[in-house]
Amino acid sequence: METIFALATAEGRSGVAVVRVSGPSARQAGEALAGALPEPRRAGLRRLHARDGGFLDEALVLTFAEGESFTGEEVVELHLHGSIAVVRAVLAELGRIPGLRLAEPGEFTRRALDNGRLDLAQVEALSDLIDSETEGQRRQALRVFAGALGEKVADWRQKLIRAASLLEAVIDFADEEVPEDVSPEVAGLLREVRAALEVELSGVDAAERVRLGFEVAIVGAPNVGKSTLLNALAGREAAITSHVAGTTRDVIEVRMELAGLPVTLIDTAGLRETEDEVEAIGVARARERAEVADLRVLLVDGDKTPDLPPRDDDLIYATKGDLTGAAGAISARTGQGIDGLVRDLGERLREKSAGAGLATRERHRAAMTSALEHLAVATDVAERGPETYDLAAEEVRGAIRRLEALIGQVDVEAVLDEIFANFCLGK
Repeated sequence: METIFALATAEGRSGVAVVRVSGPSARQAGEALAGALPEPRRAGLRRLHARDGGFLDEALVLTFAEGESFTGEEVVELHLHGSIAVVRAVLAELGRIPGLRLAEPGEFTRRALDNGRLDLAQVEALSDLIDSETEGQRRQALRVFAGALGEKVADWRQKLIRAASLLEAVIDFADEEVPEDVSPEVAGLLREVRAALEVELSGVDAAERVRLGFEVAIVGAPNVGKSTLLNALAGREAAITSHVAGTTRDVIEVRMELAGLPVTLIDTAGLRETEDEVEAIGVARARERAEVADLRVLLVDGDKTPDLPPRDDDLIYATKGDLTGAAGAISARTGQGIDGLVRDLGERLREKSAGAGLATRERHRAAMTSALEHLAVATDVAERGPETYDLAAEEVRGAIRRLEALIGQVDVEAVLDEIFANFCLGK
């Protein structure tokens, strides 16, 4: 493979900038700039020079042997001073070395997949880890990046291969007497994998919400304090507040973190009947967003009933406690009861995320659902007896192929370009 290089840290001025070189000529390229290099997995301070002898920078140089680096190839890393001019000069010098070229976005990670250092689920988790903004997202991404999903798939695959081999043994010796009945063991293996897949599938929605974020809609009548509450939770004036009813006409969204989880707070137009055409559109949008929100905060004025039929997990609060003095009422203007509201939101969101599994994407759901369908057919066919074991074995092999696609062992070319295009240049 060609030797590639790129800036592996963010562009722009910084304390340190890391340039990564990966491929069969990585060490020669490092020697061309730094002279004698440190031994693999050791760091050494070196002065970098251009081919014409010009001094480029003093850098910390690390080397990694083939099979021991992120990409699985021989790698040299140059830890430079984070000057834009220094980085530009070093990259330009590397570009002049024959056999080297600038890496494409995600190419380092693509090589890690090609060389067996990561499976496809780990690649996606790395992308999620880089994009993580909250503690919940970080923990979830690290679990998958550590290979937890790949380990589960490997266990399922091993059991299914055992089941297929038992079925095929009966087929191979159809004309001879098979020493024992394999159907109980096959049925047990298929049942075990099906149950595990169903458990993992049940946690996809929650895992996806942790990765992408929960939507929390603040809903109520006009002038009940929705925008004031949004501003109080966001800690800034995200929405216009006024004593005039119907000030909010459109959906206003604020991204934030609650209980370590990503949340999009949604302020909606006040729910009421109106002849104002623009406000009516806002009310319709408010109802639509409230219907699909993961969690709703229903605000009511005093002892009035909510303006939407409450769901079991809705949080309902009386507002304007500073004016009414009602027990348990909140006031976004003075902060009364807001700490309790935040605690309630956090507890409810933690409950919703508690069932999150390791599968975090629609691609994972589709692969596991397809595998489950194959196993359901295999179970049904196998129960008919040895004369249909060939059909059952084929269905089991179909399930194995779907699970292998989940971690990138087969049938993944259609999704690879899209996945790696999301990475930055130095990854």
